[in-house]
Amino acid sequence: MRSSKAIHPRHRRSLTSRSLSKGQVREQLVLFGTAKPKVINVSSVPQRSPFRYPGGKTWLIPYVRQWLSSCESHDKELIEPFAGGGIVSLTSVAEKRVRGALMVELDEDVAMLWETILSDDAQWLANKIISFSVTKANVDSVLRRNASSTRERAFAVLLKNRVSHGGILANGAGLLKHGENGRGLLSRWYPQTLRNRILDIQSYKERIKFVRGDGFKVLQKNAHRTDAVFFIDPPYTVAGRRLYRHSDVDHPELFRIASTLRGDFLITYDNSDEIKELALEHQFQIAAIPMKGTHHAEKTELVICRNLSWLKII
Repeated sequence: MRSSKAIHPRHRRSLTSRSLSKGQVREQLVLFGTAKPKVINVSSVPQRSPFRYPGGKTWLIPYVRQWLSSCESHDKELIEPFAGGGIVSLTSVAEKRVRGALMVELDEDVAMLWETILSDDAQWLANKIISFSVTKANVDSVLRRNASSTRERAFAVLLKNRVSHGGILANGAGLLKHGENGRGLLSRWYPQTLRNRILDIQSYKERIKFVRGDGFKVLQKNAHRTDAVFFIDPPYTVAGRRLYRHSDVDHPELFRIASTLRGDFLITYDNSDEIKELALEHQFQIAAIPMKGTHHAEKTELVICRNLSWLKII
């Protein structure tokens, strides 16, 4: 669900409308020759996040591993300013590819769930998941109730995420009706799996820091660091408003800040001329990577970096 990706709340500046020529794009576009990258089968990637996150990056993990290897990142901290479902931070820490991770999320609900998962209340949450009976009446009761504690609200956030269409948490998202194989609300509710993921995160939580706040400010504060690497996955230019509660992002400003980072970074975005133009203006390299989106439709997303020489076809 990208439904609440940690987003910056300032008003989005309009991007320039000047279109790129094919020649200009080719200057910065990393090509794979005659070979075509394959769509990553996400079932081959360890599923570590309890979220169903719109815009989640499980499909990108094999490329993230390549990037981190090129950064010699084992003794560095990974900073993820738009954490959302957190799959990149979780994978990087669990696989010991970084010394630790700093996850940042602005959305209050998503942040509350991460704070609970990374606290001593994680065991309570895991037990609550196992004991909860998913029926329409029970789900409606939880989602209507004003939670009396942080952990109760965190459970409600996770429940809504798992039983909403596409995992969307933004206002107006509807609940699953038919779901997978006609299982309705149960089609994305796997209590034992969710419990195990939460308890697994507990086993390495000491190497994860979490900040509820503005990803832009965190990037600026840490721009000087050479002992950090940055995975930047903001709300996209097209679907952000539909998927996320905080979707207004100053994309030109984000690229400007990225250009000041002393540490290595990897940015992901939707494949649009607006973003290609911003990358070109800052002399970043871009590559289009195939993935499967909603309803399993194949499309491409952009990965953006100062130097993509590490990128190998998968």
